[in-house]
Amino acid sequence: MRRPYLPIAEHGVIGDLRTVALVGTDGTIDWYCPGRFDAPSLFGCLLDAERGGWFSLRCRTSREQKQLYLSDTNVLITRFLAPEAVGEVVDFIVPRLREFRAPGGSLVRQAASVRGTAVFELDCRPAFDYGRATHTTTLVEGVGAVFESALGRVVLRTPVPLRVGADGLGVTAEVPLAEGEHVDVVLDWEGEVRPLAPGETERQFRGTAAFWQNWLSGSRYQGRWREVVNRSALALKLLVYHPTGALVAAPTTSLPEELGGERNWDYRYAWLRDAAFTVYALMNLGFLEEATAFMEWVRVRCEEVPADRDLHIMYAVDGSPDIPEVHLDHLEGYCGSGPVRIGNGAVDQVQHDVYGELMDSVHLYNREVPISYDLWTALSRRLDWLADHWEEPDEGIWEVRGPRQRFTYSGLMTWVAYDRGLRLARDRGLPAPEGRWRKLAARAYRFVQQECWDPATGAFVMAPGSGLLDASVLCMPLVKFAGPTDPRFLSTLERIRAELVSDSLVHRYARTGHDGLSGDEGTFNLCSFWYVDALTAAGRLAEARLVFDKMLTYANHVGLYAEEIGPSGEALGNFPQAFTHLALISAAINLDRALER
Repeated sequence: MRRPYLPIAEHGVIGDLRTVALVGTDGTIDWYCPGRFDAPSLFGCLLDAERGGWFSLRCRTSREQKQLYLSDTNVLITRFLAPEAVGEVVDFIVPRLREFRAPGGSLVRQAASVRGTAVFELDCRPAFDYGRATHTTTLVEGVGAVFESALGRVVLRTPVPLRVGADGLGVTAEVPLAEGEHVDVVLDWEGEVRPLAPGETERQFRGTAAFWQNWLSGSRYQGRWREVVNRSALALKLLVYHPTGALVAAPTTSLPEELGGERNWDYRYAWLRDAAFTVYALMNLGFLEEATAFMEWVRVRCEEVPADRDLHIMYAVDGSPDIPEVHLDHLEGYCGSGPVRIGNGAVDQVQHDVYGELMDSVHLYNREVPISYDLWTALSRRLDWLADHWEEPDEGIWEVRGPRQRFTYSGLMTWVAYDRGLRLARDRGLPAPEGRWRKLAARAYRFVQQECWDPATGAFVMAPGSGLLDASVLCMPLVKFAGPTDPRFLSTLERIRAELVSDSLVHRYARTGHDGLSGDEGTFNLCSFWYVDALTAAGRLAEARLVFDKMLTYANHVGLYAEEIGPSGEALGNFPQAFTHLALISAAINLDRALER
């Protein structure tokens, strides 16, 4: 029987600071790339219900499911409710950190009967390398099962008696549990073939829960929206690749921005822009360790690129820019929405705005931790490159795949780059060509004010002469380019409200096909939270609070957001998306401060 596709929003996420797994409300792990975010998938039925592979552990008689996180953690609980029984599955991945004596990376599933006799069904069918590689399945007495392919080995450890499926590719089991009974199932990538030790999973559970709770206790946010801000912080932390400090934009690939459309991208990489914004959000909450790791990652990226070359806009989590875009034509895509892509062709795009976001995050970081001379030297060299190229057309923040333009947002963030560079030099007495940077900042400022302002539209437009509105300019007061009561900004805000806003939902630009792609897309959650920030800056606090509260209703059942919202309020795009959660944190902090004043 064909497996159904769950709605994107019907998932929780667990992870170990190297990769994540998506756990559906039906108890199925339908996305998991072992070892690191951008590794080939082992379970991928999220992108092909038949060929992708899955790991299901569900209560057979369940009529309703509930899913929640253990308080202040990324430990997920799925409950299966029926008149005669209540069962639950606790899911987590053990972090690979020094505080754990045993090696991390184990994906742990703990099934239990809370009331009555709950009959669980286990069905584990891996599909190595996005379903392209064959494998063998071997039952091992006293251990469980071993799946082996040319790419690696997976060990499924459990005391449950397993059966090999008819096709020889997976294992199944039926597990009746009386009230109060429980059973554990542990999946290890390249793990030892050994039985579960007594108390092993309970120790892992306690250690994992304590790790997340201890980490979150470092947050200094005490505002009105503490629960949603904390969940967003935990989601962002899940997207950190701990060995290098890189932060991925999202842990999934090819979840569509429109069902049946072509806007399906691989987001399992570290965009400099997204990562810089994420660091900004985490710094505002008081998390310095992640910011410090990211700054070191940035330093290495800046130092390794030749002086006459641009930074790449994104990198693999190990720092490699080698991420060619490939179509996996053997997979049908989520709900038939192909193509399925791995890699991202936008890696070679030019996006001048990246330097502004980067310098803004460095400026904030320097307030807490003085930056090193090596980092300053590397950044200064990058600003030298930008000085010679910022007036050239680029693909812009939205990564258009049409003709390059001189985007307003790119000019705006060029001003930010030199403004923050000047501030850093003054604050720390750092060596800098201040006269040159001051002139460049002035030129970028005049470009935006004189060429990107369209009197006929009454707004800053996407690019000079385009006449198109672009929600990215909502961040003007956030980056201190425009005062909150500046007439041009207020006029732009009104035009965006009239043409791009539907209730609390904001389109990133008018749907005109100018981006080189066919089809449509949903509203962009990042822009919706930028809209809250813009209303807050303009002093329209009642309206800002209403829009913010409405946006919170679009989170899924465990407080997570995908990239976009569709016409019926459904989640679209890769999930969960860092950009959305960092913008939520920023909007909550700024609105809190304004309401207090």
